[in-house]
Amino acid sequence: MNWKIEQAQQQLSQLIGDAIEEPQLIYNQDRLVAAVVEPELFQEFLEWKHQHHKLSLADSFAELHQICVEEDYTLEVPPRQDRFNPSID
Repeated sequence: MNWKIEQAQQQLSQLIGDAIEEPQLIYNQDRLVAAVVEPELFQEFLEWKHQHHKLSLADSFAELHQICVEEDYTLEVPPRQDRFNPSID
């Protein structure tokens, strides 16, 4: 069912009760601002979101850095050497 925000405020207990049957959508000036759903559906959504969370490149590097710290591993970086550049000579 669709609710205006004023109706939702006045009839909150009915809105929560109706959410057991189907999601209750709350609008403010024809714009969807909230949805009230049963707790099980929300829990399923949270589990789905957690399973489909993709790590960013920054997250992967942070994880790699943490592993290096835990293993006391350091990356040996050789000193820089100038290489032949034909455009300079």
